[in-house]
Amino acid sequence: MSETNKEIEDGAAQAVIALDGVSFGYDPEHPILHNITLSIPKGQWVSVVGPNGCGKSTLVKLMNALLPKSAGDIVICGHILNEDNIGTIRQLIGMVFQNPDNQFIGATVEEDILFGLEGLCLPYAEMEERLSIYSEKLGIRHLLSKHPGELSGGQKQRVAIASILAMKPGIVIFDEASSMLDEGSRDELLGILQDMRAEGQYTILMITHDADEILASDRVLALHDGGLAADITPGELFRNAELLEKCHLREPYAWRLARELQSLGIRVDVPASEKELIDTLWPFN
Repeated sequence: MSETNKEIEDGAAQAVIALDGVSFGYDPEHPILHNITLSIPKGQWVSVVGPNGCGKSTLVKLMNALLPKSAGDIVICGHILNEDNIGTIRQLIGMVFQNPDNQFIGATVEEDILFGLEGLCLPYAEMEERLSIYSEKLGIRHLLSKHPGELSGGQKQRVAIASILAMKPGIVIFDEASSMLDEGSRDELLGILQDMRAEGQYTILMITHDADEILASDRVLALHDGGLAADITPGELFRNAELLEKCHLREPYAWRLARELQSLGIRVDVPASEKELIDTLWPFN
């Protein structure tokens, strides 16, 4: 290993994801992403936001070499990304996509979950154990014999997540995974994400336009014009009207309602969640 690479890996030792001056573009003179530098510690839930076409999906695909970087360095769990360790790094990162139908391989839910485990060449007993653990954890045990086409949108997304978590990646990327779900299924997904964070073993990156998902996360990376426009907390994002406009986002409903109430003279602090707003307003009833 060269001294430069050793310094990069040492500098990223405390982070599970570290990017240093990373750029990507099919045309070097017109990069889609340019000079992205950031680090993400273990266990953090990070929302990736920005207008359509700003490079959000491109950014996460660079992390496991689904796209080749044009410049810079990427370090995943202490491994500097190169051709020699792509296989190792891809085992550390799981991806849940926008349309769960695109992830189904098997004729049944059980076959679908086992497919990824077979790819890891695990012993049969361990595959059965993981199937049992993660189908129970995601509440899909009763669906194991079903064909994916028989499932609702929320059930399909649960199966897709179970298939990824069963392979035990430390980093899980959700690429607009809630955009095709109804409100009830989005709430279910949000609950799953909160449970994953509570376990402390997953680092979560979520590309999203959903204000409630953003508000529930620990940190926001905002992309604009191919660069990192902001690296801030959700509260800071929603207090920044200019950045919200750039990212084509709106405040969470609870925040908008709180501001309307304030304009009517009702003293209500900006809530951390809709539940907090309801608890604040309840005494007025």
